[in-house]
Amino acid sequence: MNVHPRSLDYDQSSLDRVIPNESELTAGVVIEPGRSYGFFTDTTVCIGCKACEVACKEWNNLPADNLGLTGESYDNTGALSANTWRHVSFIERSGAGGVRDNAQAPFQSGWLMMSDVCKHCHNAPCLEACPTGALFKTEFDTVVVQQDICNGCGYCVPACPFGVVDINTLDGKAHKCTLCYDRLKGGLEPACAKSCPTDSIQFGELSDLQQRAQTRLEQLHARGVTNAYLYGAPGGPGATGGLEHLNAFFLLTERPEIYNLPVAPTRPANRVAGSLAAGLAAVAGLTLLAFLLKE
Repeated sequence: MNVHPRSLDYDQSSLDRVIPNESELTAGVVIEPGRSYGFFTDTTVCIGCKACEVACKEWNNLPADNLGLTGESYDNTGALSANTWRHVSFIERSGAGGVRDNAQAPFQSGWLMMSDVCKHCHNAPCLEACPTGALFKTEFDTVVVQQDICNGCGYCVPACPFGVVDINTLDGKAHKCTLCYDRLKGGLEPACAKSCPTDSIQFGELSDLQQRAQTRLEQLHARGVTNAYLYGAPGGPGATGGLEHLNAFFLLTERPEIYNLPVAPTRPANRVAGSLAAGLAAVAGLTLLAFLLKE
């Protein structure tokens, strides 16, 4: 086996055991079952390094997507998929202050960057649509797909209002971010958040993240960034249609659709009653018509 020379400098560990609750050292939070955890993504400090994408693929052993250049900015992965559970989008701003504006103010960027991920909705539509119970809520209030139970029906795909869940063409099963369920069970911070060099992705207990996000929002407003807002926080955009709140929520500075996010996402379950009533009314009308024609 080939060993890199630098690794020989540290061939012995200075620790006599595995670090318990390592997340307390890296993220300042102790992970305990029965509590709600998630991500707060502050897009104003994202530098588009894609460290989160790489860390996610390495930890989850996910293959690369779309090798080569797409011709769409610096975004090579394109979108979330069965093999890409973290996707950093590069959004080129045009017009005054945009990328191609020669009079752009100093130290200002014409790019909007955001690391997108499964939202782990409080009321998860994908979970409601799953007929086999393959999708479930974990003890950390996150949503995970059990691959040994998934039958590949794909009902979860259109049920997701954010277009996150995808079917893998190789195994025929649904895949998405697990919020590093295996790492949480071991007391480890999710790989993407741990690798983020600017703390654009922050992991923690949801109530603490929401308070932290509100403080950050107030700071930005005080600095004159009045267009900043929280997407997916309780009572705000992204937490509509019965979703209540998103466990993975964002601080944005442009309209949601600019970031390829729905303005007012809803749960498909909300439309079941109306669709059922319309269907029953159609059946009743056809029955009545058939009866009248028979007469």
